[in-house]
Amino acid sequence: MDNSQNLSYQAGQAKGQAQEKGNQMMDRAANAAQSARETMQEAGQQMQAKAQDATNAVKNATGLNK
Repeated sequence: MDNSQNLSYQAGQAKGQAQEKGNQMMDRAANAAQSARETMQEAGQQMQAKAQDATNAVKNATGLNK
């Protein structure tokens, strides 16, 4: 293998490694985004439940929940 073929091979190897590294980073970013969505959804559900509990407490205190 002459020098130009060797350099070409090494360039191809570097390109493949860079593409794989980029794919890994994109996967990590997608996983982080999905985790954030799930966390926010759970927080929203908890807030909704607390608001409903507060509403029911007010109704019970004022006698409107009969």
